[in-house]
Amino acid sequence: MGKIFFLFLLGIVLFGCKPSNKSNHENLVNQLKFSSESIETVYEKGTFGYDKKFLQKNYKNTIILESDDKKSMLVLSPELQGRVMTSTLNGEEGLSFGWLNYDLIRSKEIKEHINPTGGEERFWLGPEGGQFSLYFKPGVSFDFANWYVPPILDTEAFHVVEQMKNSALFQKEMNLLNYSGTNFKIALTRRINLLQKAQIKELLHLENKKLSVVAYETMNTVKNIGSSDWKKKTGLVSIWLLSMLNSSIETTVVVPVKQGNKNQLGSIVNDNYFGKIDTNRLKMTAKTIYFKADGKSRGKIGVSPKRTTGLIGSYDSENMILTILEIPEPKENDVYVNSAWELQDDPYSGDVLNSYNDGKLEDGTQMGPFYELESSSPALALAVGESYKHIQRIYHFKGNKDVLNTITLKVLKVSIEEIQGAF
Repeated sequence: MGKIFFLFLLGIVLFGCKPSNKSNHENLVNQLKFSSESIETVYEKGTFGYDKKFLQKNYKNTIILESDDKKSMLVLSPELQGRVMTSTLNGEEGLSFGWLNYDLIRSKEIKEHINPTGGEERFWLGPEGGQFSLYFKPGVSFDFANWYVPPILDTEAFHVVEQMKNSALFQKEMNLLNYSGTNFKIALTRRINLLQKAQIKELLHLENKKLSVVAYETMNTVKNIGSSDWKKKTGLVSIWLLSMLNSSIETTVVVPVKQGNKNQLGSIVNDNYFGKIDTNRLKMTAKTIYFKADGKSRGKIGVSPKRTTGLIGSYDSENMILTILEIPEPKENDVYVNSAWELQDDPYSGDVLNSYNDGKLEDGTQMGPFYELESSSPALALAVGESYKHIQRIYHFKGNKDVLNTITLKVLKVSIEEIQGAF
């Protein structure tokens, strides 16, 4: 659009003004070429170019990671805790995958409880609720009026210690107090790597086909730098990564699960976060969970350590976008924090993978629409000086059904037709 406008302008001046000699003609062309550099390309809302420019305007330290061909790109924000704000697989004109709260970002307002600026992957720590919560002060009731996201996870910047073309490294030290009065002194390092196509194919064991893809991994390391070991009886923390993604009316979340007896493995899905989810929005087979993620009805699901395969994905049939989130499978003795807003009988009975679908609140307002994919590390019983690294990878693919079908069959163990036929 910018180049077309420039050529149109150049034509009007060259043929309308009719310079009197060759020298004047060349000077005028050179002036126009120079001025074209200041003509800003206008991108439509929903494109990566639009979001990139918006974020660069509102956050002065924005970082861009990009592939050699500039097709795969990420926007990172040190000011928002080293957050991956959005990504694209087709350059600046391609779709922007991360959901952004434009109004809040533009307003510069700092809210009391949480600043939901959005972003494709943000770093938090769990648990959210319960006797070991990091979001409620000791002794208060578990009501929204008492719920606060710690500023270190919400409004404080992370330090950039390394930046290259396709990776960046952030660091931060933090002190957090849980509901039971236990203090955690933590050193965090967060590395974000933009993955190359050869790495993507190797990691997901894909055949050597032409793919339109953007993928990245975040390596989040928490270290106990306090004076006491972290113990279950006084509360443990977990690494919690949340991805806010743009939804369409044709987006379906897909979760492959381990098959087995309920008495041995527990329920296939937990949908009690915000009340039971209607069967027209949540369906299950012995091996797969399907969850409608159209941003039209508020609900959340979770998958337990015994059921998870370490994979969760989504397919947007309107835009033909396949998204996959991958983490390592839990080890046999791993336990996960419970984030329920109550004093819990078992504070280590939490889920590994989650998905949230946005929708209207009781008062009719809505922040989105968007949907989320989330992952958690095990509860971290770290001795003084010990550390733990949680790695998460997110992949976005775009292509025809045949190409995407080969990926869903290999990775999610279902076909594109099965996903589309779920609802």
